[in-house]
Amino acid sequence: MQTSSDRHEYPAHWEADVVLRDGGTARVRPITVDDADRLVSFYEQVSDESKYYRFFAPYPRLSAKDVHRFTHHDFVDRVGLAATIGGEFIATVRFDRISADGRPASAPADEAEVAFLVQDAHQGRGVASALLEHIGAVARERGIRRFAAEVLPANNKMIKVFTDAGYTQKRSFEDGVVRLEFDLEPTDRSRAVQWAREQRAEARSVQRLLAPGSVAVIGAGRTPGGVGRSVLENLRAAGFAGRLYAVNRALEGKELDGVPAHRSVRDIAEPVDLAVVAVPAPLVPEVVAECGEHGVQGLVVVSAGYAESGPEGRERQRELVRQARTYGMRIIGPNAFGVINTSPDVRLNASLAPEMPPPGRIGLFAQSGAIGIALLSRLQRRGGGVTGVTGVSTFVSSGNRADVSGNDVLQYWYDDPDTDVALMYLESIGNPRKFTRLARRTAAAKPLVVVQGARHAVTPQGHAVRATRLPHATVSALLRQAGVIRVDTITELVDAGLLLARQPLPRGPRVAILGNSESLGLLTYDACLAQGLRPLSPLDLTTAASADDFHRALARALADDTCDAVVVTAIPAVGEESAADEALAEALRSAAAAAPAKPVLVVHVELGGLAEALSAAASTAPRAPVETPDAQAEDVPQRPSTAAAPPETTPPPPQALRDPGTAGSRLIPAYPAAERAVRALAEAVNYAQWRREVAEPGKVPEYEDIDEKGAAELIDGLLAGGEGLTLGEADACALLGRYGIDVRRALPAPTPDEAAAAARTLGYPVALKATAPHLRHRADLGGVRLDLADEEQLRRTYTELTELFGTPEELRPVVQSMAPRGVDTVVRAVIDPAAGAVLSFGLAGAASQLLGDVAHRLIPVTDRDATSLVRSIRTAPLLFGWRGSAPVDTAALEELLLRLSRLVDDHPEVVGVSLEPVVVAAQGLSALGATVRLARPPARDDLGPRTLPVI
Repeated sequence: MQTSSDRHEYPAHWEADVVLRDGGTARVRPITVDDADRLVSFYEQVSDESKYYRFFAPYPRLSAKDVHRFTHHDFVDRVGLAATIGGEFIATVRFDRISADGRPASAPADEAEVAFLVQDAHQGRGVASALLEHIGAVARERGIRRFAAEVLPANNKMIKVFTDAGYTQKRSFEDGVVRLEFDLEPTDRSRAVQWAREQRAEARSVQRLLAPGSVAVIGAGRTPGGVGRSVLENLRAAGFAGRLYAVNRALEGKELDGVPAHRSVRDIAEPVDLAVVAVPAPLVPEVVAECGEHGVQGLVVVSAGYAESGPEGRERQRELVRQARTYGMRIIGPNAFGVINTSPDVRLNASLAPEMPPPGRIGLFAQSGAIGIALLSRLQRRGGGVTGVTGVSTFVSSGNRADVSGNDVLQYWYDDPDTDVALMYLESIGNPRKFTRLARRTAAAKPLVVVQGARHAVTPQGHAVRATRLPHATVSALLRQAGVIRVDTITELVDAGLLLARQPLPRGPRVAILGNSESLGLLTYDACLAQGLRPLSPLDLTTAASADDFHRALARALADDTCDAVVVTAIPAVGEESAADEALAEALRSAAAAAPAKPVLVVHVELGGLAEALSAAASTAPRAPVETPDAQAEDVPQRPSTAAAPPETTPPPPQALRDPGTAGSRLIPAYPAAERAVRALAEAVNYAQWRREVAEPGKVPEYEDIDEKGAAELIDGLLAGGEGLTLGEADACALLGRYGIDVRRALPAPTPDEAAAAARTLGYPVALKATAPHLRHRADLGGVRLDLADEEQLRRTYTELTELFGTPEELRPVVQSMAPRGVDTVVRAVIDPAAGAVLSFGLAGAASQLLGDVAHRLIPVTDRDATSLVRSIRTAPLLFGWRGSAPVDTAALEELLLRLSRLVDDHPEVVGVSLEPVVVAAQGLSALGATVRLARPPARDDLGPRTLPVI
């Protein structure tokens, strides 16, 4: 640790785990005086060429003076960071604050010289790029705004690190040295570069877990039935394409069911890419150490006994992740159900699912093993598993998701060519801000359907999540704005997933309905109206309709330019042979194939098949584990819960609808109820509309009258006296005024005489308001009196207020000039610790307070966002001339929303703003009240350098 003579204590918040370009991990931390031996050892492993590039001269070893200089830092003007794996340095970076003439300096000098050194064995892994992000964030925190670096022209790798970072920079050449200078203020390009690197690294880290060349199952017992032995058997049954090993200290033979067996992973001569850990929790640390020393790239920990078991297990889980990251490994789990990859080149079933799902185009992520089983079995029963087209590409059940989370899997799916649709069951979202960002990008390329469990209950014990003050409905609304298809049940998840995987997106909400049941057609029509679709009148083909009748009717509907999708309803006749179903399915498929641009859905009411469906559901249940006598050497006695959700008793659709048929044929999803089919279609319609809108993103407008610098100086001055505060009226109005937001002036009126004086200053007519918390904005209680035309009326009203509600000291009355009549609204912005900056809008009063009619958008808000925000509340018609009233100035309202968004986005110290009420008139608007809260922003946020979640 640092000595007492250092100017700052050790900055623990600079420590971070990062994912490197190849998917491995490293730890970034400040260099301290205790690192002298590590630094010397690191330097000895660097090539002479790299040393020459660093010091511009042969420099075979570090002197004692060098070691002292590079390990003693004040963490203000001199800072050094190291990237470590296994506790040893693999790279270092350092900055020294300098003056304008290049001499050592202290604050307020805002420039520093930066230099890197990366061990040759780790060059090309993106270590220097990650260190540049972190040292840049540290520098900004210490008031440094610009870096300078001197690089030899031949050091192309380091020049590329600087030039590719995306910062605004200058380059010069003098005395044989390239001098680079670049500002550290993040730019749109630097953020894009950082997020692109983050995506590649995290996707690669998941790929290493899902496509390993070799797998070792640690804890595979001699007796069939245990957890480890079950995973081993599942891997063998799936035909895993790579090398497979069984590991158990109790094994004495060289093989276990034909699989090479070893007592320790260290005894395996070949590299091991993935280890499935199925030993009791107390033995896991030893296993992790052996895997790390052997160079294993990743772990799937199915062992239980971690955070889900209480505080002791939670600490055990933290230590597990810390230990794995020390060796550069990532973890799925603990308490995980496992992973599956159906690619023919991989065929990985490292899970407790006894049957390998057929390959397909749907990616599945589930935090719960039980829900994972339910999803796999329902897909198979609904035909997703037998068609070969709507089967599964990859499946991840993360358990306690202590390390690898849904965010990581989204990064992988984003550019995975084998996944067309992503389905996710989430019980918690550890980093909603990042999830929203990744979801928006993923949804722009492929559908993302999410169901969230534990919406109204406590977070599952095994999950570490950030606290949020936003209600679930608000979080759901924000996810929908990011393009996420939000559903409420796993049945709806599968319904939507099958449609999106099999059919094109609809171009609009117009729906044609045809079938052989008038009643079912009318139910479908009503369901469309309930979901906001625009159904055409149902076409009844009568119960006598043949397959050819269905074919002709569907072909006509698909050729009709007035419809965007078709729902076919079919009820079989009692006693009808299966051949009729086959003929109907073939007729529908051939008609749909002729018009591939429009989706087709079938509502197929099946009268039989219940027993078969129940039998099929039961066959997918995993085998129960069998405990062995040797608990320390054999499989884990505990395992993740695999009690599947109640079976879906819906019979499967006709086989002809499930089989792909000839190459290029279209698969038509079938649903057992009209409501389910229409709900899935409505989700597809809304998603398609979002895709069209996001293709033309809005802009964050620039306003020439915004005084960003003046606002920053005002904020710094206000925060100088404390860490957080609610501004007084004058300061709040001054800050908002810097961004062109004018708040109508209100003057205190502690006595009738002062009220009269305030009214003369403002000019009649005026309003008299009580600002006590229990009366504020409560005109319904009589605490607000409007349109007071003269002093006599003002004094009389003042007396009435004090007689009714108490003394002036209790009421805190103010006088305010009257605003033009209009619609009262409320505008708020808040920094949520989990979701980030959120802008909210609604009508003032009962609409927002009682009915919750409030809309939300993530900041920064674009012009398109502002327009949709105003129109997305249910009471929006009141703004646009409802029932003959005069429309109000929504353009002025949208401008207010954009200006407030800019204020909060430009200044993270602004953690809360409330404008209430905002009276929007026919021309212009008036903000009658404002509350502003300030606080120091956190040292790091989600816009900072790449980092894995803190354990």
